Amino acid sequence: MHKFVLNLITEWRKLGLPFAGETIVVAVSGGADSLSLLLAVDNLRVKKKLDLRVIATHFNHKLRGRDSDADEEFVKRIASERGTELAIGHGTIQTEGNLEQNARNARYKFLAETAERLNSRWVLTAHTMNDQAETFLLNLIRGSGPDGLAGMRPIRELRQETNDRAGKIEQPPPGSLFPVVSPFLVRPLLAWARREDTENFCRELGVEFRYDTMNEDMSFKRVRVRKMLLPMLKEFNPKIIETFARTAELMRYKSEPPASAGGQETPERPGLTADEPSIRDLRSLEQAELRQRLRSWLKDRRGSLRSVGLKHIEAVERLIFSTKSGRTIELPGFGRVHKENGRLRFENIKVD
Repeated sequence: MHKFVLNLITEWRKLGLPFAGETIVVAVSGGADSLSLLLAVDNLRVKKKLDLRVIATHFNHKLRGRDSDADEEFVKRIASERGTELAIGHGTIQTEGNLEQNARNARYKFLAETAERLNSRWVLTAHTMNDQAETFLLNLIRGSGPDGLAGMRPIRELRQETNDRAGKIEQPPPGSLFPVVSPFLVRPLLAWARREDTENFCRELGVEFRYDTMNEDMSFKRVRVRKMLLPMLKEFNPKIIETFARTAELMRYKSEPPASAGGQETPERPGLTADEPSIRDLRSLEQAELRQRLRSWLKDRRGSLRSVGLKHIEAVERLIFSTKSGRTIELPGFGRVHKENGRLRFENIKVD
């Protein structure tokens, strides 16, 4: 299995996405990011790892004339070649105000309507670590607080996302597209894929991708951040994309403590406070809660979190979701974590 596809199925499990019996909607612009997501999902379906109805969707904003129409024809061809169902939307975007915001609102409205029509609970978009880094930096420049610096969430109610974008209340008004249950907006590439990963995956499959010329328009702040600020910052830190994306992730843990649907603190689940927590129980947690629990568990077992960084927490997380048993993660300070008989164990390494 290709590494890109393997990373996707690993993240799929972490996010609690369905493996069978449901319909998922995948937003496809024709660019490398969204195309790689569709191709990877299709690969998992061909390999019988997913038994889902997959609906590719494309929204033609009509902002670039013939190029926009060419994008639509390209997505139609890709879907046809792979036998994937396709939903197409069209719209004339208002040019007054924030054009980028207007286009996003129209696109999300189309995705919401499509999901509702198909009775789908899952709408997938292909935002990457690059998008997260750009969002983090834009919010930092604006002077955003912790919520803004937390960036995009990997999974969220689509209703909540659209309300936030529009600056509205989160309760659905009468006649809302979501009178009872909102589909989830899911970004399964956000935590691990970079733009170069998506482009390389498409190239390795021999599939060309479309390029939006508006990505070169320096009148957009996001483009200036992408083309000017980030390359400059890479001179100080070659991994600035990963750094900003991880920082946003850490800010999200600070601004979103584990909570139940009612907004109250989630009670401890069986096995999670034990010296040797259950792998099955740990896998049932959402990523933010899982990482918080792992930090608390390691602090309790080691006595402190000194020298333990996000990369070590991620390593333990990978250990939890790996299908292999008996693997070990070495930690700073002469400690290690391994799993055995369905449980996670910590042990100090004695040095003579």
